[in-house]
Amino acid sequence: MIHELLLALSGYPGTIFTWNKRTGLQVSQDLPFLHPSETSVLNRLCKLGSDYIRFTEFIEQHTGHVHQQEHHSIQTNQAGLNGVYLRAFCTGLDSMLQPYRQALLDLEQEFLGDPHLSISHVNYMLDQFQLLFPSVMVVVETIKSQKIHGCQILETVYKHSCGGLPPVRMALEKILAVCHGVMYKQLAAWMLHGLLLDQSEEFYVKQGPSAGGAAANQEEDEEDLGIGGLSGKQLKELQDLRLIEEENMLAPSLQQFSLRAEMLPSYVPIRVAEKILFVGESVQMFENHNHSPSRAGENLKGGVFCLFTLTQVSSILKHQEDMFATELHRLKQQPLFSLVDFENLIDGIRSTVAEHLWTLMVEESDLLGQLKIIKDFYLLGRGELYQVFIDHAQHMLKTPPTAVTEHDVNVAFQQAAHKVLLDDDNLLPLLHLTIDYQGKESKDATGTREGATPPQESSPREVPPTGWAALGLAYKVQWPLHILFTPAVLEKYNVIFRYLLSVRRVQSELQHCWALQMQRKHLKSNQTDAVKWRLRNHMAFLVDNLQYYLQVDVLESQFSQLLQQINSTRDFESIRLAHDHFLSNLLAQSFILLKPVIIGFSRQSFLLFKILSGVRNHQINSDLGPDMTLHYTLGR
Repeated sequence: MIHELLLALSGYPGTIFTWNKRTGLQVSQDLPFLHPSETSVLNRLCKLGSDYIRFTEFIEQHTGHVHQQEHHSIQTNQAGLNGVYLRAFCTGLDSMLQPYRQALLDLEQEFLGDPHLSISHVNYMLDQFQLLFPSVMVVVETIKSQKIHGCQILETVYKHSCGGLPPVRMALEKILAVCHGVMYKQLAAWMLHGLLLDQSEEFYVKQGPSAGGAAANQEEDEEDLGIGGLSGKQLKELQDLRLIEEENMLAPSLQQFSLRAEMLPSYVPIRVAEKILFVGESVQMFENHNHSPSRAGENLKGGVFCLFTLTQVSSILKHQEDMFATELHRLKQQPLFSLVDFENLIDGIRSTVAEHLWTLMVEESDLLGQLKIIKDFYLLGRGELYQVFIDHAQHMLKTPPTAVTEHDVNVAFQQAAHKVLLDDDNLLPLLHLTIDYQGKESKDATGTREGATPPQESSPREVPPTGWAALGLAYKVQWPLHILFTPAVLEKYNVIFRYLLSVRRVQSELQHCWALQMQRKHLKSNQTDAVKWRLRNHMAFLVDNLQYYLQVDVLESQFSQLLQQINSTRDFESIRLAHDHFLSNLLAQSFILLKPVIIGFSRQSFLLFKILSGVRNHQINSDLGPDMTLHYTLGR
């Protein structure tokens, strides 16, 4: 009977120890030679055998090879349970069972040497597994019942390994180490070669846009932030500007990646995952560029940016791929996951990539020069150019746009550029004024110009009241600056561009009114003319001070800070963060979300002065408010 017991515990039931799918392994009830106490001990041992058989069935279902018995009816793989992490879990589970198998072999040898050994000896030798098997079975059943998938298996095993039973903890840590081997292989492919090897969507990096977070709390949305009565909801709108989502605006040649938050284990912080995402995206971008001769040809024709040889492009990791691969392999061999070692290695790879990107952006691609171009054209740094353009295009943009308006305004733009002696043959072809008119959407359905996005001032289905409302500026961004100046970023610049241009146009119109007033000053004037002149003076005072504030206190101040931050670091991520803050500050400090002054100039302007006087938030320059209020009071 001892040999029957050992065979049953090895997964081979017989007539004495029978197998039932529902109840598991049990001692046959019609054995008169067994005492009830012996039956109790045998049934206790049979629980180990039942767990072992179920373990081996689970392993067989998901790997297809294991020490398995022919008499068991192995079912096909359960729906939803597949992937490399599950196979790794099964491999670790199989290695956990090896001491149990060895214990059965040792017992067989002992019984062959001493036939008088009792069942109690078997119970004693296998007692170490009485706590282990049920605890591990809980993990297996959790994976089966909840269809745990991919890196979620890491989280499940990790949580169950945090218990207070040393045998259970050690066994699950060994299984977790095997599963981590898969993660390290995926990390090596992603971070060192830009390859996302994830056919079953198991990794915490995915191709495609992020699913997005939950809606913000209503009370938080409506809270007054002290920015001229700006609420949290309005600030959110300020940051979003109801723009088209960046992932929907990317050119087809650009692949976007994001984090799959539900797959991220709790012991890997989100900050580390974001670094992993950044490194892989950067390496992937370089790999794509290496194999894209058409993009290389475009750079050659551009003439504005420096050219990069394939050797320069492929050295984003500074030829340290082998060293980083060795470090990842070293972490893979560690029996326990160390977040400190893991994050240190990720930081090292990220720093190498970020520094190389900084060199590529700032030194090779002349980022500062490109920012100067952005400032000159999107932020109206070349004020004389736009003053001439406004004079040339006023007659064609004061009416609703047509199919030929875009061509006409670009001709006017080129003429204005030549008039102010801006004849850069390399720069002007990269700039293109766009007009969003009714019917253009269907015309451009097959493709849009790179960097061009529709204005957001009016609904796409509505006819813009004037060509000015539909005007936009497109800039063809060259590689690799496209990772900083994304379509969404350029659209934010477009919002500021239209706003600044409208202020400039109003200022120009008021100056034109002054010229007309000067021409007629020798004529006899009445009381109505005096009111008009005084109103024009008040309007000009407001617009001139607003223009000065925007150009000096906002644009020049923020741009100087941005340049200082770029020059004080050698990290690309710091540059991207500084640029994001630069854009956010421009949008916030330009009062773009404040209600427009459309009815009652005197009352609305006085309200604006009052708001500006009360501004105390650090995000908005408070110098404009009191200064203008004082002059406005004296002017009255």
